Amino acid sequence: MAAGTQASRWDGPSRRRVERFELRTPLDVTVLRSGIPETLPGRALDVCERGIAAMLAGDLLPGETVGIEVDLPLRSEPLRTRATVRYQDQLRCGLEFVGLSGELRAAIRDCAQATKTEVGMNSKLAGGKAAKKKREAEPTGGGGGNTTGIGTPEKAPKKRHASAWIAGLVFVVVVAVGAGLFWRKWNRGWEELESGLRTEQTAANEKPQAQVPAEVMEKLLIHRVEPVYPADARRTNLQGVVALDIVVGRDGSVMSMHALNGPDVLVRAAMDALRWWKFEPYRVNGEAAVVETTVAVEFKQ
Repeated sequence: MAAGTQASRWDGPSRRRVERFELRTPLDVTVLRSGIPETLPGRALDVCERGIAAMLAGDLLPGETVGIEVDLPLRSEPLRTRATVRYQDQLRCGLEFVGLSGELRAAIRDCAQATKTEVGMNSKLAGGKAAKKKREAEPTGGGGGNTTGIGTPEKAPKKRHASAWIAGLVFVVVVAVGAGLFWRKWNRGWEELESGLRTEQTAANEKPQAQVPAEVMEKLLIHRVEPVYPADARRTNLQGVVALDIVVGRDGSVMSMHALNGPDVLVRAAMDALRWWKFEPYRVNGEAAVVETTVAVEFKQ
């Protein structure tokens, strides 16, 4: 069988025309399937003015149009926009923004700039604090007699200032610890999800064990979802039969599919429906097996 619908990663020279910056934050991707919106939770990996890379708890098809909602640093409201799926590799996917406004592009550039300068600013602040402590440790005033006279009235305000500073520092530490624990728990969940991705050995074990005729698998079909006739195809009177190679798992669900013919608009509609099909497990020597078969989906007025 030919390759599945998932697009492979790009291993050649970089095609990025704008610089990306790392962004590890939750996001939601909404896709319309069989007329019903489905939201896939995930986390962003990096972002630029043209698109975003993410890990999602679900599959997308290259060419699908989705909605995105993601939080950006320095921005009070989340970024909400539409995007096109450019590649899907297991849980990883690349999304290209569609119709992103100039304001949102500027917000992404500001976030990228802030991320770049954050380390430098932290270094400057640390140096400034060290210099301030050094100045405070040095004696003030011109002579020994004046030092006592000038310094004595300032002791009480300095103590109050130090107490307020310590209280603020404690509050910041508590908030930072709480946020760190939440982030650690959230990130660990995604790491466990990523570690559960199929290895090459697992993938090899899930290769089809048999090629089953279409008429045999049709008798095992227990749940069928009819495709939604695309409005564009209906207006142009685009009709035909789309044939697809599919791989059915041991549980009877459709694991992957590959179109053998047909225009893209009809292929996408057929795949959108096929992902919900369910078969009774096909058995080889009495055990459920992964099998390959061919199905046909007809579109007509």
